[in-house]
Amino acid sequence: MTRKQRFMNACRRLPVDMTPVWIMRQAGRFMQSYRKIRARHSFIEMCKDPDTAATVTLLPVERLCVDAAIIFADILLPLEGMGVGFGFTEQNGPVIHRPIRTLRHIDALKTTDPHESLDYVLSAIKLVKRALGTETPLIGFSGAPFTLASYLVEGGHSQNYLTTKAMMLRAPGAWNKLMTRLSETVLLYLGAQIEAGADAVQLFDSWAGCLSPPDYEAYVMPFNTRILNGLKKYRAPVINFATDNAGLLRLMSSSGGDVIGVDWRIRIDQAWELIGHSKAIQGNLDPAVLFARTDEIKRQVKTILGMTAGRNGHIFNLGHGVLPTTPESHVKALVELIHELSER
Repeated sequence: MTRKQRFMNACRRLPVDMTPVWIMRQAGRFMQSYRKIRARHSFIEMCKDPDTAATVTLLPVERLCVDAAIIFADILLPLEGMGVGFGFTEQNGPVIHRPIRTLRHIDALKTTDPHESLDYVLSAIKLVKRALGTETPLIGFSGAPFTLASYLVEGGHSQNYLTTKAMMLRAPGAWNKLMTRLSETVLLYLGAQIEAGADAVQLFDSWAGCLSPPDYEAYVMPFNTRILNGLKKYRAPVINFATDNAGLLRLMSSSGGDVIGVDWRIRIDQAWELIGHSKAIQGNLDPAVLFARTDEIKRQVKTILGMTAGRNGHIFNLGHGVLPTTPESHVKALVELIHELSER
């Protein structure tokens, strides 16, 4: 069975020869080969140069033998085409130059064709697809509307998202307009990625876990549902992921997607019960486990595989992105252990 067959079968809850694995942020700072490329370019230069983005995307497939590639990009890239300026700092990550906090700011946002504003991502996808051939699948992705909105309103990362929640709760008209504009942008972007060759896509709602279930259901879920329903026509598997999402899993499952991504704050068997076995599941090793000895990594992999009990539809992943200082040898060992311990 090829990696592509293995991954796509798991997304569709069909039999596999072993549990497929890929890792969020698998093309990143923990890899020495990535750091060599990064030393010559800024992060945004790497994203915007299709050749460099394609090279970085392929690194973990070649070195780690993961079962899927994920395009090298950033969740904030669609915002530039909407007229939003942003940059990246080493200490605080993304920074929005002019936060969006009024109806006037929202009205000024543009809706653009991703084939024009994000052509470099689509070009990178085409390059990667040519390199991968039919052996390995490629995953595209985008930030979800709430996560993008939180960056826009807060001006960057936040501990409590007070400014975002204030707009959501005090100015629902402005909030709905912002989320509508973002959901339109994300749907067009993910659709364009599939058309360019992505075999599957992931919706990253990185910060949705800061919300109560009632607020998620009222202020976020309708917009994610619009995107997930809109992607059905492409017939490509969609992964619906959020961090700290144990309290949101039933709602996330109802909102759509073929695979629900789960972080490490809940047992994966309990998560699957909440999601329902009519959907596939992705997860859910704590990224910190990769700093442990190999025997402990093996123990925790066996625990997760034991909880899924060989049921069709499990894609192994971390509960969030691999941490920058993770030993590369431990990541490679993880992939090998998953394949060895799950072989049917």
